[in-house]
Parts: sequence; C-alpha cells; structure tokens
Amino acid sequence: MTFSVEIPLLILLIVTAAGAILVKDLVSAVFILGSYSFLLALVWAWLGAVDVAFVEAVVGAGLATILFLLTLFGMAPKDIHVHRPSSSWPALIGLPLLGGLLLYAAGDLPELGNPASPASVHVSPFYLENSMQHTRTPNVVTSVLMDYRAFDTFMETVVIFTAGVACALLLGRHRV
Repeated sequence: MTFSVEIPLLILLIVTAAGAILVKDLVSAVFILGSYSFLLALVWAWLGAVDVAFVEAVVGAGLATILFLLTLFGMAPKDIHVHRPSSSWPALIGLPLLGGLLLYAAGDLPELGNPASPASVHVSPFYLENSMQHTRTPNVVTSVLMDYRAFDTFMETVVIFTAGVACALLLGRHRV
C-alpha cells in the first residue's frame, strides 16, 4: 500500500470514529461505527490480510451493527438520544498528546513486509518450510490457524460464541 493511499484511509477512519463519538443519536452512531468497521475491513484487505478483512466485515460491520440496532429498537425512544456532560480539559489536552506519542513510537516499528523483521525471521520460516510436511495442507494460513495455533483459534471461537450467546440472551429476555 502506498503512502498516498494510507493517509486518506487514516483520515477516513479518524473522521468516522470522531463522528460516532460526537453524534447525539445512538442509531446514527451505530451506522457510523458500521461504516468504520467496513473501512477497517478495506484497510485489512488492502494490506493483504483477507481473512482478517472478512472477519471484520462480517462481525464488525454486519453482526455488531445488527445487534446494536436490535438493542436500540428495544429501548424507549427517549433513551436513544445521548445527553453528554461538557468535555473535560485534561482529556481534550491529554488525548491528542497521547495520539502524538503513539505516532512517534510507531516510527520504531519494522516496515511492512520487511524480511528482517522479528516475525519474519523467528517463526515464519519454520511454518513456511514445514507446513506441508507436518500438516499435509497446501495453504499455509490454514495450517497455522488450524494446526500450529489451533488452541488459540479454538479459544477465540469460544469467546465469540460466548459473546453471541450473551447477546442472544440479553435481546431475547422479556421486559418487565
């Protein structure tokens, strides 16, 4: 991804995140967050992480938006509008400073696709060289997710399943 594409995507992500925070209507905030997730899915796809992009699109832009909307439609109309207190000065000063500090620290991260980065010299060569022999799977991503790191993948699935069950129980309960 070229630098000319990264900056507009970053600006779009910041604008949608700020828009979701600043709107007074929760339904509008949910749609803005859904568009934020969709833009993030585009970023992941552009970076070549198609599996992460797919999950972000399905869970972030799709499922989360639907669950938020179902929850909001079950609320009283007077509870859908946000009543915020005035902003605090320490937060207005501290958050941009923290953002600047994080951007400054990001300069120490390895370049995207750098073959000398720690991830590329530590575990990746082992996976690439031994994947077919150990797992008999021609797709290296599948062998990493389902064989080498199967327990991590299983636990992530358990967390998502538990969150889905909790949402279904919360949305399905009868109101008094």
